[in-house]
Amino acid sequence: MEKAGPPVTKRSLYSWVFSDNYKLQILLVIIIIITVLIRVLPLEMQKRIVNEAINLRKIDLLFFYCGLYLAAVVVAGGLKYLINALQTLIGQRVSARMRKELYGHILTLPLGFFRKTQPGMVVSSLITELAAAGDFAGNAVAVPVTSILTLIAFAGYLVWLNPILGFVSLSIYPVVLFLLPLLQKRANTANKKRVDTTRDLASKIAESITGIHEIQSNGAFGIENRKYGDLVDKLMKIRIVWNLYRYGIKTSNNFFSSLSPFLIFILGGYLAINGRLELGALVAFLSAQEKLYDPWKELIEFYQAYQDSSVGYYRTMEYFDFEPEYALEPEDREPYQLEGSIEVKDLSFTVEGGIRLLDGITFSMKPGENLALVGFSGSGKSTLAQCLNQLYKYTGGHVWIGGKEVSELSKRDIVYNTGFVAQAPFIFSGTFEENLLYSCMARNRGSGTADRESLPTLDEMIEILQQTGIFVDVLRFGLNAFLVPDQDEELVYRIVRVREKFQRNFGEALADSVEFFDENKYLYYSNIFENITFGTPKREVFGEGKLLRSKYFRQFLEDVDLYKPLFDLGDELAKTVVDILGDLPPDEIFFEQSPIRPDELDGYKALVDRLRKRKHQEISSEDKEKLLALALRFTPGRHKIAPFSEMLENLILESRALFREKISDFDPEAVSFFRKSDYIYSQTLMNNILFGKTKTGAPHALEEIDRNIVQVLVEEDLLETVVKTGMQYQVGSKGDKLSGGQRQKLAIARTFLKAPPVLILDEATSALDNKSQARIQSVIETRWKGRATVIAVAHRLDTIKNFHRVAVLKAGKIVEIGPYDELMAGKGMLYELATGKR
Repeated sequence: MEKAGPPVTKRSLYSWVFSDNYKLQILLVIIIIITVLIRVLPLEMQKRIVNEAINLRKIDLLFFYCGLYLAAVVVAGGLKYLINALQTLIGQRVSARMRKELYGHILTLPLGFFRKTQPGMVVSSLITELAAAGDFAGNAVAVPVTSILTLIAFAGYLVWLNPILGFVSLSIYPVVLFLLPLLQKRANTANKKRVDTTRDLASKIAESITGIHEIQSNGAFGIENRKYGDLVDKLMKIRIVWNLYRYGIKTSNNFFSSLSPFLIFILGGYLAINGRLELGALVAFLSAQEKLYDPWKELIEFYQAYQDSSVGYYRTMEYFDFEPEYALEPEDREPYQLEGSIEVKDLSFTVEGGIRLLDGITFSMKPGENLALVGFSGSGKSTLAQCLNQLYKYTGGHVWIGGKEVSELSKRDIVYNTGFVAQAPFIFSGTFEENLLYSCMARNRGSGTADRESLPTLDEMIEILQQTGIFVDVLRFGLNAFLVPDQDEELVYRIVRVREKFQRNFGEALADSVEFFDENKYLYYSNIFENITFGTPKREVFGEGKLLRSKYFRQFLEDVDLYKPLFDLGDELAKTVVDILGDLPPDEIFFEQSPIRPDELDGYKALVDRLRKRKHQEISSEDKEKLLALALRFTPGRHKIAPFSEMLENLILESRALFREKISDFDPEAVSFFRKSDYIYSQTLMNNILFGKTKTGAPHALEEIDRNIVQVLVEEDLLETVVKTGMQYQVGSKGDKLSGGQRQKLAIARTFLKAPPVLILDEATSALDNKSQARIQSVIETRWKGRATVIAVAHRLDTIKNFHRVAVLKAGKIVEIGPYDELMAGKGMLYELATGKR
């Protein structure tokens, strides 16, 4: 068995350099050695070009040495690029591995750690602080090896050219090696402060964003701005000091590096004048000495990078240097398959400051029993539930599940044998199905992936969705989905068939609720624009608002003699609405039968005032467009505030076919026209089946439509297909596209789907309405009765009457426990909670 390495937080920065990168690092060193040797060649060529080719006036030698010079530069440049590429590859691999391993470690830390740690701090550490450490790891071998070998090569070449001049030019570097560490030590101190303050700033930002509702509801902008401003000012001062020391290091290095040429000019010039040094050698010496600065500069920058990255790295690792409270995996065995018995004896839980949240809790449960935990807020109900599920590590007493001590079980054992639903469950970004299968996937592999064969089937998922009351929501997600053209032609064909069957079977019964599309009839529950186009735009430019502004559409209205009647209708609508609703408050209820929205009323008031002062031909083109837009959005079936003439209705019907003909010639892909035999990809599955507009928003009518659609889907064996489509619904960040009740139902469903022998529900139905809560309670009392041991923290006492026992907590202790009826008859604490009487 391979020996496990040290925890990620105990690893040194240099331990990452060769981790999984030995071969790349060896290759890198070989390329560096070749590159350094090649970089010396141009210096020698400079000397020979001056001394041999130019002095002796030999053109052939000039071309030969210049060719060697050019070849050396080109090869060295290519190899340098390869070195940089390998450095980048190594650095990014190390960064990725650092982040993965530290992230994996962070996920295992105790919940208490996260209660004291802001998410922004964790984000800053993983993304920002480790980035510098990863970049350093990529350079950790290449930069020092390249710089040192280059220094040795160039220094050796300088001494070979002239020993005296060589040693003089190198004499300044020992001074630099003494001075720079002193400055760097002060820079490191400032850098540690920078890392800590940056972390505090990130945490402050995360706190403000998380609590933005409190800030805005209290108008606490000044308080939060002051807190944030103080941290920004503190960071500014620290960064100024830190950068001043960094610049001091750089300036000192540049000064000493610039001093070296001065010495060469003085001493080298003297030697050359006295004939003790060739001119070509002096030129080569100056060039080599100048190049000597580059590796030296890189070494100094590498030293600074090491100091900066090591400060950030070790500071980060120190912050997360905690051990998980429980072993993650069982050693040398499979996870236990435990029965659902629970025994709790003298359980206590004490937090920092000596505060005891649980005190001497004792009770036992047989497999299949259920227990309700009730009590006033702060009595310890949720804390007890979390201790049973290893979310908190109890500090005294014992908890046995299936005869095994919970504190000695691994996380994998608990995951296999318990299911936990929190009061405010977390929903992850991704699809509904991914969230539904989350617990099963974690149980099967623990890595977020699992073979499809080992996961619940679609039928099993549908059964759980129905039990938890979220099946209708998922079905709605599916019906509101869009199909992608040319991807599922068989489904398209079947949906069109469902449409035909739906109208054939329920068309007459739903005549008062739905206006089905018919190209030979005017649609009173569609607006005038929709009646003209009789379709939906495929391109944005052909949408109602955009098409109206185009000369093409306005000219079409002129050609079919619709422009003036629509303009007159818009004029009449504007005046009628302003006359009737002009003095009423801008409440939606008054505008239900009006094509003008409340927020538009003031604008149309001003427009009507201009219309009464001017002739139609004198108003602006903008006003004309507003009146035309108002007419085009007029829906006779809903906007009863103004009449609709039969003549205009006939004109619009006549223009419909002409519009289709003209737009098809102009752009065949512009509009999806409503044809009974065609699937409309720009519409949802629901709209494709309905193929019409609802006439009413009454709940009973909409429920009847839904019920009839489901019936046809079942008959056509398409219900599961639509539900499967609905499972691909993207729930948004933190499930923000779901309601609070939907999130709770989803969390309950994913736990039910795992079917553990122990269910722990921590106010799991608090966001549900009475009907939904009763449904979940019924499932617990029927489907799970005898199959799972259920412990439920209850906030509504009318849901616990059928539990085997009820435990009443107060101040962390169980003050009474027993069947509901017995406790109520005893008129103790439960009676007081239920009735408010003592």
